[in-house]
Formats: sequence, structure tokens, C-alpha cells
Amino acid sequence: NWTVDNARELGLKGWVRNRRDGSVEAVFSGSPDAVQEMEQRCRRGPRDAVVTGLEVFPGDDDVDPGTGFQRKPTV
Repeated sequence: NWTVDNARELGLKGWVRNRRDGSVEAVFSGSPDAVQEMEQRCRRGPRDAVVTGLEVFPGDDDVDPGTGFQRKPTV
């Protein structure tokens, strides 16, 4: 999975999941530089993707990114 591979390469914690409406939802946790780099990569997306928008929300201390980076089931 493109997102998982890129997040792990950057040393981020968190998760990603596809949504039934075709969108993708993710939580990234790590150094500000790594999170910013991941944001830029997501704006470009993988080679076969068509990225039409990206919404970024500030961190929430109540969201647990977990350990490592994982793919969650589609919702």
C-alpha cells in the first residue's frame, strides 16, 4: 500500500483506510517535518491516483495513533 510504505519510510505512526465513497482517511503522527513531507506526498499521490483534494486538520491529543503505521479496514 502506497500510503503505508511512505509513512513507514518517514518513521510515522498512525493509520490509513479507504472509505466506501472512494476517499481515503489517515492519521499521521511524528516529527513536524515528517508529517509535512507526508502531506506533500499525499497531495501528489501514487502514480495511478487522481488526487482531487486534501484536507488537513491539526492534531488531536484524544486520537491515539497506535504503534507503527497500519492499514485499517474500509469503512
